[in-house]
Amino acid sequence: MPQPTETASKRRGKAKAPSLSREETLRAYRDMLLIRRFEEKAGQLYGMGLIGGFCHLYIGQEAVVVGMQMCLKQGDQVITSYRDHGHMLATGMEARGVMAELTGRIGGYSKGKGGSMHMFSRETGFYGGHGIVGAQASLGNGLAFANWYRQDGRVALTYFGEGASNQGQVFESLNLAALFKLPCIFIIENNKYGMGTSVERASASRDLSQNGAAWGIPGEQVNGMDVASVREAGERAVAHCRAGKGPYLLEMKTYRYRGHSMSDPAKYRTREEVQKMRETSDCIETARKALLDDFGVTEADLKVIDDEVKAIVQDSADFAQESPEPPESELMTDILVEVG
Repeated sequence: MPQPTETASKRRGKAKAPSLSREETLRAYRDMLLIRRFEEKAGQLYGMGLIGGFCHLYIGQEAVVVGMQMCLKQGDQVITSYRDHGHMLATGMEARGVMAELTGRIGGYSKGKGGSMHMFSRETGFYGGHGIVGAQASLGNGLAFANWYRQDGRVALTYFGEGASNQGQVFESLNLAALFKLPCIFIIENNKYGMGTSVERASASRDLSQNGAAWGIPGEQVNGMDVASVREAGERAVAHCRAGKGPYLLEMKTYRYRGHSMSDPAKYRTREEVQKMRETSDCIETARKALLDDFGVTEADLKVIDDEVKAIVQDSADFAQESPEPPESELMTDILVEVG
């Protein structure tokens, strides 16, 4: 019988308080702020009719991907769902190319053909962006299987939401990952509401970190609104995988401030609930407070970062509107891989 896995709540008494250095906190603050401002600008462009189709913003959840990215090394892979802009920026993809793809321009990472949900960068180890709910779990397993087969020490991070965690292919992926001891970290971004249904109404489990317990996969619940806590849990998961011990599961307890997508008015929760989360748990404000109170960073120092981020985001928006639309000939490119 598999042994019960240990959750963060169970280990709380013996774990030291999570912490980041001054430089690490500055970097995390800058990266989270870039994602926040980028997504706010994307929302504006969507409202202006410059972004078509679906558009799922990552506002509120920035600490999850930034904290996990701090644990990785060159060659590791990341794959996620359609709420993917933050992951792209965190892996090092340029804001210009991401925003241009959102507006369907030739300067985008998929040459304007993928849009919000389908862009990739092998150079930064980002493998999508996938529109089918839960499908990235199986694809992430494939990335991890390649790492296992090659014995190259790389780790694959597979992100999905708590809504997708009920999908059959996710459980099949957990089984296969455990069977082969694949170096795959399954990350459930539990933002509480899926597409609009609260997790309490959608899942019989109250601890999604235990979804892999049947196969002996260790799991933890993590405060996904605190970048230091995310990094600390991520380091444990990455070390587990690199040691050849198989997969690991992290349930990130997080929150999205906007609707499921830009077309979702989010009437299933109150404005007061959202405002309370912003006031008490915002990941960027938490990092900002730590920098000011604990590391002696000044408001002037933070303004330099703020101004840099604003300039990057505005430049990406300008580029996304100036880049031309793809020619009709692009319809027939990047469809099949030529072999031989």
